[in-house]
Amino acid sequence: MSDDQEITAPLEPEELATGWAEKADARPRCHSHLRFGAKTDLGQVRENNEDKFDYLEPDDPAVLALKGRTYAVADGMGGHAAGQIASEVALNLFIRTFYGDATEDIEGSLREAVRHANGYLVEVAKSIPGRNGMGTTLTAAVIRDDELYAVQVGDSRLYLLRGDEFTQVTEDHSWVQEQVNRGTMTLEEAEQSPYRNVITRSLGAADVVEPDITALQIEPGDRYLLCSDGLTGMVPNDEIAEILRQHPPTVAAWTLIDRANAHGGKDNVTAMVLEIQSVAPWTDAAAEDTAQEVEADSGEVATGSDETTSDLAEEDGADAEAPARRGGLVGLINRLR
Repeated sequence: MSDDQEITAPLEPEELATGWAEKADARPRCHSHLRFGAKTDLGQVRENNEDKFDYLEPDDPAVLALKGRTYAVADGMGGHAAGQIASEVALNLFIRTFYGDATEDIEGSLREAVRHANGYLVEVAKSIPGRNGMGTTLTAAVIRDDELYAVQVGDSRLYLLRGDEFTQVTEDHSWVQEQVNRGTMTLEEAEQSPYRNVITRSLGAADVVEPDITALQIEPGDRYLLCSDGLTGMVPNDEIAEILRQHPPTVAAWTLIDRANAHGGKDNVTAMVLEIQSVAPWTDAAAEDTAQEVEADSGEVATGSDETTSDLAEEDGADAEAPARRGGLVGLINRLR
């Protein structure tokens, strides 16, 4: 690795603090009130879980203005715990790198975060025996103002349920998807192909990886699903859409996992459901009121573990405080050490 590609050095808190201090007066244009639920499961066949989800919900207005909130799913590969390590490390480094950059170029920051995570996995695979072939998919959603930025590497997916329309936002980086794009295979044939799990792009597989980044406007009532192929390989799209329509985010995530296991659970399975409840012009007072309501109701669970709910008012009241909500810029910078 050349010096300009080195990514293993720790982020310097003083440098981060200086960069963010210049942006301290920034304020979001919009405030989106959302809630989410997530769950990951071993499945019925595998002996360890190589899936991982993670999220970061800053409450500092300047961080929200520049970076927004991030939710992500990764599906590791490599065996002998290498896949489990790859998915966890990749999400950790992706989120840390993204929030460590105080620039306003959100797409550039996301590409740089992917580059750093990929470079680290490549270096580990080269230098540690038993880690050769380690890698992971990455599907992330960054919500800033009234926009969502989807980041895609591999064949985990992001879906959108808007009204009666259920659409796949991301496109798989897989051999069968390439055949569909070329017109040599139909979607139905791709779903049944024995090569449907052969992916053509992942973190850790090559020195350079280019993510797909898609920006779209969010609307109140939108429901977004981030998931690993352990769900989409087991549950048809119409069943997934119906579950998203019928249940609040936490219950939907649990139900999707249960449905995948009921259909065989041949792989690890992860589901993260986001619901956009409202989008309104930003005011500090309104945002503070929301944060106070959240803190009064919330408990804590570990992120990325078997289950979690957001700090934004699930109907059953079982809410969780995201790890970066406390301490504003200073707390965030300290956690990026």
